[in-house]
Amino acid sequence: MKIALFGYGKMGKIIEKIALDRRHEIVLKIDRDNQHEATPENLQKADVVIEFSTPASVISNIITCMEAGVPMVVGTTGWYEHLEEVKQQCLDSNSTVMYGSNYSVGVNIFFHINRLLAKVMNNYPYYEVQVEEIHHTQKLDSPSGTAITIAEGILEGIEAKKEWKNILISDTGEAADDNLKSNELLIESHRIENVPGTHTVVYDSEVDTIEFKHTAHNRNGFALGAVLAAEWLKDRKGFYQVTDMFTFNA
Repeated sequence: MKIALFGYGKMGKIIEKIALDRRHEIVLKIDRDNQHEATPENLQKADVVIEFSTPASVISNIITCMEAGVPMVVGTTGWYEHLEEVKQQCLDSNSTVMYGSNYSVGVNIFFHINRLLAKVMNNYPYYEVQVEEIHHTQKLDSPSGTAITIAEGILEGIEAKKEWKNILISDTGEAADDNLKSNELLIESHRIENVPGTHTVVYDSEVDTIEFKHTAHNRNGFALGAVLAAEWLKDRKGFYQVTDMFTFNA
């Protein structure tokens, strides 16, 4: 399979290595210095595009790929306020786009179990729930897209929580804003050097605490999942979430 990459930073380089290990070919690498090469003619040399750029450039990258008629796996987050209009444009143009807050197989298993756990915990309202996420200091968005997906899964199951609220914890340990309403689900964000990603769901009561946690040891799981998504997406048409490629019986 021939793959084009949008974004050739740390993630792009790991995706390239994994794709080559799986006997794919990288035919185009687009980064800040060569955006002019992202032409329909160049993109059409690829069977699929994998996108890990920035929130500022992702929408234009998606539109470019739709115009070129090349399927696209979008790993960048921080643009979901435009999700419905991108979806409609994708469907109207008979294009192919997959998006997701996290392509890691382990994280998607975590998402599934998190939704099941929330439904169980809804029966025990004396537990207070919150989400904690830790990422490297270069991460541009807060909370992480993964944390938002986790929070949305909790909101589906916990009737007492109606919306999520993010608090970014500073280097001194102080919260930017700690005024939380009882119907708000707290997402507590930390930025620490060289942390690929840690997400924890905490159910706390007076008598005990239940923690459900995923820790990424490196970026390889995210990159492998993106390549697996590209393999799954190659011959399909439509607008997909990453969860569409996973099958869970429970």
